[in-house]
Amino acid sequence: MAAHLSYGRVNLNVLREAVRRELREFLDKCAGSKAIVWDEYLTGPFGLIAQYSLLKEHEVEKMFTLKGSRLPAADVKNIIFFVRPRLELMDVIAENVLSEDRRGPARDFHILFVPRRSLLCEQRLKDLGVLGSFIHREEYSLDLIPFDGDLLSMESEGAFKECYLEGDQTSLYHAAKGLMTLQALYGTIPQIFGKGECARQVANMMIRMKREFTGSQNSIFPVFDNLLLLDRNVDLLTPLATQLTYEGLIDEIYGIQNSYVKLPPEKFAPKKQGDGGKDLPTEAKKLQLNSAEELYAEIRDKNFNAVGSVLSKKAKIISAAFEERHNAKTVGEIKQFVSQLPHMQAARGSLANHTSIAELIKDVTTSEDFFDKLTVEQEFMSGIDTDKVNNYIEDCIAQKHPLIKVLRLVCLQSVCNSGLKQKVLDYYKREILQTYGYEHILTLSNLEKAGLLRPQTGGRNNYPTIRKTLRLWMDDVNEQNPTDISYVYSGYAPLSVRLAQLLSRPGWRSIEEVLRILPGPHFEERQPLPTGLQKKRQPGENRVTLIFFLGGVTFAEIAALRFLSQLEDGGTEYVIATTKLMNGSSWIEALMERPS
Repeated sequence: MAAHLSYGRVNLNVLREAVRRELREFLDKCAGSKAIVWDEYLTGPFGLIAQYSLLKEHEVEKMFTLKGSRLPAADVKNIIFFVRPRLELMDVIAENVLSEDRRGPARDFHILFVPRRSLLCEQRLKDLGVLGSFIHREEYSLDLIPFDGDLLSMESEGAFKECYLEGDQTSLYHAAKGLMTLQALYGTIPQIFGKGECARQVANMMIRMKREFTGSQNSIFPVFDNLLLLDRNVDLLTPLATQLTYEGLIDEIYGIQNSYVKLPPEKFAPKKQGDGGKDLPTEAKKLQLNSAEELYAEIRDKNFNAVGSVLSKKAKIISAAFEERHNAKTVGEIKQFVSQLPHMQAARGSLANHTSIAELIKDVTTSEDFFDKLTVEQEFMSGIDTDKVNNYIEDCIAQKHPLIKVLRLVCLQSVCNSGLKQKVLDYYKREILQTYGYEHILTLSNLEKAGLLRPQTGGRNNYPTIRKTLRLWMDDVNEQNPTDISYVYSGYAPLSVRLAQLLSRPGWRSIEEVLRILPGPHFEERQPLPTGLQKKRQPGENRVTLIFFLGGVTFAEIAALRFLSQLEDGGTEYVIATTKLMNGSSWIEALMERPS
């Protein structure tokens, strides 16, 4: 059991166990010793549901990364390919199978598609003459992966681009399937709310799937009261701004992948006396970040400016606890101290790690450039000078700052102005292409299609109306003891989370005008429950809302939702699901066209 998955109102270990069981059943079908050949992208997500020990129990002896030519030698009976259904991967698998040494002992091949089998892929394997080599061809529906006690992700990196640029609904189908799995485990969700075109499609798919399964009545008492489906393109602004929570900044600066972060090692080297730092480690320090670590759970969602004081308080408490050993006189007292030692040492190690991370982040956040960039972002979000060429952006282009940084700022300005005036847009495009190269014309075209960087149509800027009605900009933010979600961006309240907050109280009827301005339809569906399963809420009991971000979510938005869940009189606790955990840079990177 993973303890950090069961601390919330919804025990996500139930989901983890269900997917582990399905994996074990598949492995047992391939009797005898096994080697797994991994599609490299899947190793991270799989690590969150099944450690090597589980695979070993089911006779997995070797693991390889999928690459061309021959497979490495392995004295096993079964070779299992774990892959996403992608045509280019089928070519590599065919190469592996065809180059198998006929003289050696015959090995059985199997293929497991994650999360769905694909006719196109099977046809490609057939065309390459290897389809018949596979004894088991199955799918493993790993749609939603539990990351934490209130967080699920599909980790589908191409979902936003597929949905909004290519009109490909595959990831929406997977989202709907994932939601059906959740309902099978946690009961039917009585009310569905949604905003956006993709949200509408996912809701329709769910309703259709439910109709097709009419035979089996779900008799599980519902855990969730509501589902809120939100399109990412309803709120294009939030991911573009720099996140200012502790976890958000770790992700912005170092990137968190499948709950792990890699950090520069020199900050974590044990300081030895008198060796003058000769042998500094060169391997990146890899740390897992989730709520299983007590200190991280406490500070992850705080504004970074409030983290220092927590760390120094913790340091005092820990050193006082270690001092207690001098007061332990009797055998009983010494025994008690020794029994607490492992926990205290873990707390001290955790504090040392987070102090080092905080120092690394502080080096960035106290730099002049970080301050200048933040100032420009905050001016745009509060509606200052969004309609003309910005000097700071001009300077960044002239000094050839990283292209992603420039694109984030230009897109932020465009979104905060409901599109840029044609001459401002043309100027930016010309400057970017001349400085960074004309191959980026395709990237600019993608950003325009996604609605991130576009000309203003109808000559009207709707952003001020949205900002005022939804109170997206708050001037007096208390970063230490926040009273509003805007603390996660030191002034800007994430639009997506504000929509969730207003839905819970007083309801979306109060903001009809803004909902009409934002893209896509808004809707409400009810799913009838069998008699006896209707929930009677106790006085003071919170509703549980599952909020699903189609197209990705940032750690700052997650922090804002956790803040709402913890409010004394909030009335709603949130569980968050998404197609991908992302930040502004990884989002724009996924939209960039790589010159082939």
